[in-house]
Amino acid sequence: MSEQYAEDAKHIEKLYEFDERLSESTDKSQNVQDYEGIIELSKTNIKTKQLGAQLIPRYFKFFTSLATEAFDAYLDIFDEVEVGVRVQAIRGLPLFCKDTPDFISKIIDVLVQCLNTEEFVERDAVHKALMSLFRQDTKASLTALFKHTEATLSTDEQIREKVLHFIRDKVFPLKGELLKPQQEMERHITDLIKKSLGDVTGEEFNMFMDFLKSLSIFGGKAPQERMQELVEIIEGQADLDSEFNVSDTDHIDRFISCLQTALPFFARGAPGSKFLNYLNKNIMPAFDQLPEERKLNLLRALAEMSPYTTAQVARQILPSIVQLLKKYMPARKTGEEMNFTYVECLLYVLHHLAHKAPNATNSLCGYKIVTGQPSDRLGEDFSEFNKEFTERLTSVEDLTKATMKKLTQGMSEHSKAMSTAKTDEEKSIVKTKKQSTTTGLRTCNNILAMTKGLHAKAPSFIGNTSVTLSWKEPTKVTKPLASTTTGGKRPANGAGNNVGAKKARVQNQQQVVNKRSEGISHGGGRGSHRGRGRGQGQGRHSGGGGGRGRGRRGFW
Repeated sequence: MSEQYAEDAKHIEKLYEFDERLSESTDKSQNVQDYEGIIELSKTNIKTKQLGAQLIPRYFKFFTSLATEAFDAYLDIFDEVEVGVRVQAIRGLPLFCKDTPDFISKIIDVLVQCLNTEEFVERDAVHKALMSLFRQDTKASLTALFKHTEATLSTDEQIREKVLHFIRDKVFPLKGELLKPQQEMERHITDLIKKSLGDVTGEEFNMFMDFLKSLSIFGGKAPQERMQELVEIIEGQADLDSEFNVSDTDHIDRFISCLQTALPFFARGAPGSKFLNYLNKNIMPAFDQLPEERKLNLLRALAEMSPYTTAQVARQILPSIVQLLKKYMPARKTGEEMNFTYVECLLYVLHHLAHKAPNATNSLCGYKIVTGQPSDRLGEDFSEFNKEFTERLTSVEDLTKATMKKLTQGMSEHSKAMSTAKTDEEKSIVKTKKQSTTTGLRTCNNILAMTKGLHAKAPSFIGNTSVTLSWKEPTKVTKPLASTTTGGKRPANGAGNNVGAKKARVQNQQQVVNKRSEGISHGGGRGSHRGRGRGQGQGRHSGGGGGRGRGRRGFW
């Protein structure tokens, strides 16, 4: 034992001699044998490895001919079981790049593999080393790090997740400090994110979209083409170029959630024609075959988007909307039930689409709206359509008023129950009932507000937000920004256009709709709906081991 100790001490002393000569040398490149000695002795024991972790990167830049040998020896130190040695090696990695920036990508690759450690002190050292590299060269570091977020067969699932967490928790919060010059670096990271969207979960997609929205190039003063760029990214995730399969509920959920995500950009002038055309061509014809909860989610998303359609798209979709509206507005004295939330959504969509293309309703609802265009079709007789439509409107109003009376009585009962409730649990139950009743009353009020003007031969359709949808918070009356274009071509890089890689995705953690007031119904027959919020889908992976299952990553 004493002999081994003496041998180890001798090696340490020798390393200090090499260090001293190199430190004092004015032309260090001449001290090749000293640096070779450091490389060789760094392999002998724990103490020499720990000291070598400091010395190898310190003089690395002076011996380019020994770069590979020196770096390989340094990587061997990472195999050491002793945590302290590994931590020392991790801390020294950024030094390799201080004067040799070409090594950044290689160093990032090494540090990324260390992210999976369970040792807190080691993981902390990795984070600090990565941030040191980011401050040395943000662009090169971003490029190297984002390679590990792309969906490739060589990407380890757990490592990829750790990298995404690091980007979210460490890089994004410092964008103001790191992304300089701002415009150039924001464009660079946007392009990197696009490449990473080929195979993501809903949570990851939302994370990236939230970050993109926070960049100045997509801020409040950004031009319309920037909003269109974001919409095109979302379109890629929605798989709008894929064949529609009504049994693929995952795709339907993804479509609805992506539509919701794109809404703010439609409001800022980005075209939503591709979403609406896909909906009109593929989803609306199969509406009756959709599961009940998807129907409501879809109608709500469509209602929120309807103020931002173009006249051309509105004219194309109106026939499907009117047909669906007639189905859910019961005929008089038939005893049919009415789904109030469906009707609220469809009336809202009708108003906003018809406001863009009013004469399209002449042949659909029997109205007499004159625009001077041949499409007015005023010479044709659509009086039977008008009679049927207005009769159904009257039936809707009667059912709505009767339901409002019951809801108002229920509100009074809830108020009494609240005053007598003794426990917090009882109060919570009553409060929930009151909230549901309040939302129901808002739904009914909206229906009456929208049916009122539809009885005239030439009605005036609302084209503003004077009606606030029952599941939305009341907002100030503002005129929506209508899109004046009909869509754009997706960039050549096809961000997010890997259809095969996104075929099955876990459910987005962001709920598409507010579950209150889902399916306020009257009676008990066709159209009954007690919508329930869709449960959260399983994550991409649940712990250790296992590949990602290329082409089958869950999304919603």
